[in-house]
Amino acid sequence: MACFSVLFCLLFSLFFIIAQSKPAILLNTSPYLSPTTILNYQKMVQNFKVFIYKPNKPFNYTTQAESLFYATLQNSHFVTHNAEEANLFFVPFSPDLSLRSLARFIGNLRTDLPYWNRALGADHFFLSCDGLGHDSNRNVVELKKNSVQISCFPAAGGYFIPHKDLTLPPIVYNPHALPENRTVRFLGYVRHKAVTSPSLIDELVNYREFCVETEPSDETTFAERLSSSKFCLFEYGNDVSWIGEALRFGCVPVMIADRPVNDLPFVDVLRWQELAVFLRSERVLGELKHVLHNTWRDRGERMKRSGAAASKHFVWNEKPEPLDSFNTVMYQLWLRRHTVRYARAE
Repeated sequence: MACFSVLFCLLFSLFFIIAQSKPAILLNTSPYLSPTTILNYQKMVQNFKVFIYKPNKPFNYTTQAESLFYATLQNSHFVTHNAEEANLFFVPFSPDLSLRSLARFIGNLRTDLPYWNRALGADHFFLSCDGLGHDSNRNVVELKKNSVQISCFPAAGGYFIPHKDLTLPPIVYNPHALPENRTVRFLGYVRHKAVTSPSLIDELVNYREFCVETEPSDETTFAERLSSSKFCLFEYGNDVSWIGEALRFGCVPVMIADRPVNDLPFVDVLRWQELAVFLRSERVLGELKHVLHNTWRDRGERMKRSGAAASKHFVWNEKPEPLDSFNTVMYQLWLRRHTVRYARAE
């Protein structure tokens, strides 16, 4: 009887441990940093308000991502004409506006309206694909230091402040159809633009485990390449426009860089350490293959599923849809609405 009691206690304890650990196991397959992401997203959709300042004169952004974001923002339900109810303020200005003219524009906002001075611009945001350069003028300094800068990915070195600034994901208008049958043929796929200096990717051309090409012959071939590869290799700073497609097709991104990558799209939302592999650019070929084989064996299938779930955030729509690129960028702005109220300068 005593043995039975001990056995019962052991089985009950084991059941309790498994029951307690099950949510954690499920959470590990989620692409999100927080289990409350979807709930908080719904709150954002209902409550977020943005006031848009009037630019000095009409202008156009120079990139598709900026233009689409700005046009979508202007026509969205997030916009309010009552600045008093706004959570954040958008500062629109032309990409080719000189820093002197930009300083004058911010100075006018400071003088004519009360909102900039309340937080010295910390509850403001702006678009600048290449990033805002350095300047000694107080107005430009506050805009760069305090306001949220939305850049294009990858952001220009030196012009991006992690934990404050955001990046727009590359545009994917019409995602390729997923192949019905997936046959894995390659350890890694590289869509490689020719570079003048030697790189790790240059060494992969001679290895059959890797598919390296400058450009696929057509969209169908591109889709087949992604779906038949375990990993997709990206040299940070070169062409990363297809990272969303790689995630969608279950091709785990491998970011090869000589420094930490801190400007990934949706870095406040997605668990990038579970979605991608990060390697230093000085890795030799043998070490690269070893890391990729081990990663796929230990967590490749899980990363593939998480990436497919995360890929919906990389889709741009002419008319926004829930959790698409535009709305996820807005969600990241929503997360920044509780700004630090800096002491007003004398």
